[in-house]
Amino acid sequence: MVLFIDCSVAGISGDMILSSLVDLGANKSKIINGIKESADLLDGSTIKKLDFIKVQKKGKSATQLVLEVDENTHERKASEIKKCIQLSSQKLGLSNNAKLFAENSINSLISAESYVHGEDESSVHFHEASGIDTVVDIIGTAIAFDDLNLFDQKISCSHVAIGGGTVSFSHGTTSNPAYAITEIFKNSNIIVIGGPISEELTTPTGASILVNLASSCNEFFVDMSIDSVGYGSGTKDFDEFANVIKLILGNSNETLVKDSVQILETNLDDVSGEIIGNTIEKLMKNGAKDVTVSHAVTKKGRPTQLISVICDPNDTNLLLKLLINETGTLGVRIRTSQRYVVPRQILESKIIFENQDFTIHYKISNSGHFKLEYEDVKFISNQLKLTFNKTEELLKEQIKKKND
Repeated sequence: MVLFIDCSVAGISGDMILSSLVDLGANKSKIINGIKESADLLDGSTIKKLDFIKVQKKGKSATQLVLEVDENTHERKASEIKKCIQLSSQKLGLSNNAKLFAENSINSLISAESYVHGEDESSVHFHEASGIDTVVDIIGTAIAFDDLNLFDQKISCSHVAIGGGTVSFSHGTTSNPAYAITEIFKNSNIIVIGGPISEELTTPTGASILVNLASSCNEFFVDMSIDSVGYGSGTKDFDEFANVIKLILGNSNETLVKDSVQILETNLDDVSGEIIGNTIEKLMKNGAKDVTVSHAVTKKGRPTQLISVICDPNDTNLLLKLLINETGTLGVRIRTSQRYVVPRQILESKIIFENQDFTIHYKISNSGHFKLEYEDVKFISNQLKLTFNKTEELLKEQIKKKND
């Protein structure tokens, strides 16, 4: 399955994506009840009314969030909202993917505000995003994605309309997009487009949610057969277009997916095997997709080790510094490479193995290839004192039986 988020005309806000998820079929009662439980963890905010209603926007039927709250403060420390989101994720029993999404989304917002105002993240105060609204949008979206089992699907988005003109907020007036928006989208794979009107179309919370959901950004729709569509409305009305985003869910028709990676390479002729081994481990822990070491001979017949690192473009700077610091190399070559990958899903299964409960993660590709997560097999193997091969064989049998 693939989910495409179309925000090419109306931009995106937290309430719009949450509303579109309800329109797509997420359990409205579960979302409302979960949000109300979360609100109880944030002092100074009381929800008076919370609902999702059908509205008409320029002749288009869509779902819109109705939220009325009593707020006893006009600003809060960002750490308060983050703590509320963390506690809510635990209290509501969200999946690990949902918890990670929720925390990453609030972290994106806090990090942007920290950079813009030149403050430590622990000192950041929210103004426009100070109330329960931020918790509603992030926790509500996490609940909805869990309910629809969307975290395991491929998620892509359109180019994002950000509007134009100026925007006024607690620190005065600035050109649109506001500083926080540009910081959130900086170094992401999201492409923004100005217009189509001189209004703020994308909010910081909407941007934070989007960058932590979409793994790719496309000018046009991805190849897919459409199963269902959710329409989420914003509160503003515009003469030029319906203030609505679309979520399109369907089956991908792509047999291969194309993306871009960075390749970092360096030659080492004076570094021990222990240093290289430690460097590989650190590179993998910090986001490298793969690390290869091969033997070669360079000038004057010197034996050398060629280290090649494949990584996401967003991780290039971090891994470049790590490679230089760990090995002492005097130069690293960097190139961009296009690659085709077979679409796959990462799933998890709870199993009882040798009278013990375990959770095993595994990948299933569109071509039918089935592979268990190495670290999970290793952990279970060590727990049960079985060989790795035997553990892998028995786990595959159990999972295949559960899926039959």
